[in-house]
Amino acid sequence: MLARLQTFSLLGVDAVPVDVEVDVSSGALPATVLVGLPDTAIRESTHRVARAMVNCGFNRPNDRIVVNLAPAELPKTAATFDLPITLGILAGSGQFSSDRFRDYAVVGELSLEGSTRPARGALSMAIAAARQQNLKGVVVPAASATEAAVVESIEVIPVQTLGEAVGFFAGELDITPAPTRVDEWFDRFANYDIDFADVRGQEAAKRALLVAAAGGHNVAMLGPPGGGKTMLAKRIPTILPPLSADESIETTRIYSALGLLGAGQPLLATRPFRAPHHTISEAGLIGGRSVPMPGEISLAHHGILFLDELAEFNRRTLEVLRQPLEDGTVTISRARSTTRFPAAFMLVAAFNPCPCGYRGDPRRDCQCTVPQVEKYMSKISGPLLDRIDIHLEVPAVPFRELSARRAGTSSETMRQHVLAARDLQRHRFGQATLAATMAAAPTSNTAAPRCNARMTSRQIREWCPLDGPAMELLRAAVSDLGLSARAHDKVLRVARTIADLDASATITCGHLSEAIQYRLLDRTLWT
Repeated sequence: MLARLQTFSLLGVDAVPVDVEVDVSSGALPATVLVGLPDTAIRESTHRVARAMVNCGFNRPNDRIVVNLAPAELPKTAATFDLPITLGILAGSGQFSSDRFRDYAVVGELSLEGSTRPARGALSMAIAAARQQNLKGVVVPAASATEAAVVESIEVIPVQTLGEAVGFFAGELDITPAPTRVDEWFDRFANYDIDFADVRGQEAAKRALLVAAAGGHNVAMLGPPGGGKTMLAKRIPTILPPLSADESIETTRIYSALGLLGAGQPLLATRPFRAPHHTISEAGLIGGRSVPMPGEISLAHHGILFLDELAEFNRRTLEVLRQPLEDGTVTISRARSTTRFPAAFMLVAAFNPCPCGYRGDPRRDCQCTVPQVEKYMSKISGPLLDRIDIHLEVPAVPFRELSARRAGTSSETMRQHVLAARDLQRHRFGQATLAATMAAAPTSNTAAPRCNARMTSRQIREWCPLDGPAMELLRAAVSDLGLSARAHDKVLRVARTIADLDASATITCGHLSEAIQYRLLDRTLWT
């Protein structure tokens, strides 16, 4: 007898539909055959499936069982095929029948006792199920139901055991769909335990980070150890705009596909902050494996990627950041497929001015020679620094500021300025620029930028006009600092953000001068 079910397989962070066809033939040589490019975890499922059926009180057919996972050319990964394969075997052997196989997809891993285990990528699978017009819902392990229930347009049926799944599909058990509680999750998890008020001193650094957050600009911080670079970086998410529902779901899908969602937290409600160690590999940073999976830059999507001790990273590893910094996506090609992952993040880098870290520190002597400093700094390529909008010096904090009782500028105060500047940018790019872009290229799928850091060259010319004195100031800066064309555009983008923070429609010499001061690393630091 033949049974057919619908399920999903993860391809990167996306879920693709898979048909599970199970044929149970009596009178043939007993065997279980899996076809359709299953990976090792799926091939081993035959042993789990057999014991789960017996331990739940069902009969294991002593027949020839052929399981086909279609489409045949798509590699199948993960153990979420356990439940659909088991249900197919039971239905194919006549132990129950169901009319619900046409209306509900099913995913889930089984234990030997027949209970369900959490499914990686449950959110992506629920999204894919919602796109299938012939499906009413998806049956998932109970532990993954709250995550899948983020998708409101489809029924999410939670099952704790194989017996419950059989009862539901046989029509003998009615299970209430898991409720959608997105607002509740945001209220519960959209809070930060840290604040910029905790940082003593460093008001100039806070100002630069305020500009960075307001325009979505990448930042590099240079300073001696203990100056507060890491402390400052960790607090940047607290002043960024709150995650929208769409941004949250898009980022949560990545964490779900890798099984990184925290226990009891089915949805990310705060912007991610990723801080990989400097020994990370290229594949760990941008993603990889034989079947491509996302790396740290995708886990930082809509958030912060913090690279501490930047000069200690492998130079080749850092170079792979160039394309994602420009495009907001990363493309990984393999022999069988090409996968694209989202990677729209703010890069925040921190490093010391020399190997010992104390060059320029008035309180400590630096014994590094000029060749040592040059070798140390040469680990960071010019093209990478060129893609960082704001270069910031973070000096050591004087004792009088460390011992002061008055708290520094708070995250709430800074966030209000960021939100006001982002509102101006949303109005600017969401209306006039988008209309102009569509008029020039009606078939273009390129979305309007949400912040100044993503302005195109055409938009820079439209929104960053300079008067005579400002133009002369920029010309002198380009000549004296040797700025590249990319650095020239980044100065204008940062100046536009500073003007937005002042609610100014025009860029003045003051705005431009501050933006130029944030190009610290375009100068020679060791002479």
